[in-house]
Amino acid sequence: MTVIAARRYSNGIAHEQAIDLNGEPVVALPPHSFDWIGLCEPDAAEMELVRQQYGLHPLAVEDALNPRQLPKVEVYGKTLFVVARTAELQAGEDIGYGQTAFFVGPGYLVSVRFGSSRAHLGLRAGLEGKGERLAEGPDYVLHAVLDFIVDGYLPLLERLEEVAQEMEEAAIDVFPEQAVIRRIFRLRRQLRRFERVIGPMEEVCERLVVADLPCIDAGARIWFRDVLDHVRRAMARMRGLKETLAAIVETAGLLEQHRQGEMTRQLAAWAAILAVPTAIAGIYGMNFDYLPELHWRYGYFAVWGVIITICGGLWLRFRKIGWL
Repeated sequence: MTVIAARRYSNGIAHEQAIDLNGEPVVALPPHSFDWIGLCEPDAAEMELVRQQYGLHPLAVEDALNPRQLPKVEVYGKTLFVVARTAELQAGEDIGYGQTAFFVGPGYLVSVRFGSSRAHLGLRAGLEGKGERLAEGPDYVLHAVLDFIVDGYLPLLERLEEVAQEMEEAAIDVFPEQAVIRRIFRLRRQLRRFERVIGPMEEVCERLVVADLPCIDAGARIWFRDVLDHVRRAMARMRGLKETLAAIVETAGLLEQHRQGEMTRQLAAWAAILAVPTAIAGIYGMNFDYLPELHWRYGYFAVWGVIITICGGLWLRFRKIGWL
C-alpha cells in the first residue's frame, strides 16, 4: 500500500506503532486521540481498505481518486471532505499541478496526494515537535497541510515575476523578438490556467473560515483565516503578473511606434532636403534650346549657391524641430 505514514496521536503524542490499514472498522478512539493517514497515489483497492476502516463515503473516495478535481469542500454526514490543488514550477516555465484530498472525521484525518513532489513528512515531523498544537485535533492538521500547500505557490510566482521583470526591462531597449512574444503568451496562458485551477482555493478557505462545518472547531477558524489571507495574496500577485505581461507587449508596441515615427520624420526631412537639388537639376536638365541663364557665365555657381542655401536652411529648420 502507498502509505507514507499512518500514526495515532493521543494528546499530541505519536504512538510508536504504525496503524495497520487492513480494512477493519476502527473502534471508538480514546478522548483527544486521532489517526493521521497519509497516502500517495493509491489505487482503488487500497482506497477501499481505508474507506472500510474509517467509513468514508464512496462518492468522496471516487473524487479523491480523480486527480483532476477543482478545490472544493463537501460534507458527508460527520465527515468533511476537502480537495486542494498544489502547484509547482517544473522544467522551464511550465506549472505542474497536483491534488491533495482530505477526509476529516471524528478521530481521523486521511490525506490522499496525487502529482505533487512536496511530501508532508517534514511537515508531520515539525508538527510532532509541537505536541500542544497537534493535541488540538485533526482540524489543526488540516490547517497546517493547507498552509503548506498554499505556501508552495509563492516560489513559482516569485520566479515568474523575475522572468517578467527581465522581459519588461529588455522591451524598453528593443522591440521583443517573435520568440520572446511567444514566451509572453505562453506565460499568460499558464497564468490563466493557474487562476482557473487554483482560484477556487480562495472559496474553499473562506468556507472553512465562515461556515459551520463538522470537525472544525470555532477556535480553529482563525488558523484558516491565515491560510485564506495567503491564498488571496497569491492570487493578487498572479493577477498583477498577468497585467505586467500584458503591459510588456503594449508598452513595447508603443515604444516601437515612437521609434518608427522618429525614423519616418528623419526620412521625410532628408527627402525634403534632397528634393531641392533634384527639382533644380530636373528643370535645367530639360532638352530645350532656350532656358533662362542657360549661357550665363556664373550660372553654375549661382545654382550651387541656391541649392546649398535652401538645403542648409531646411536642415537647420528640421534640426530645430527635432526631426534630424
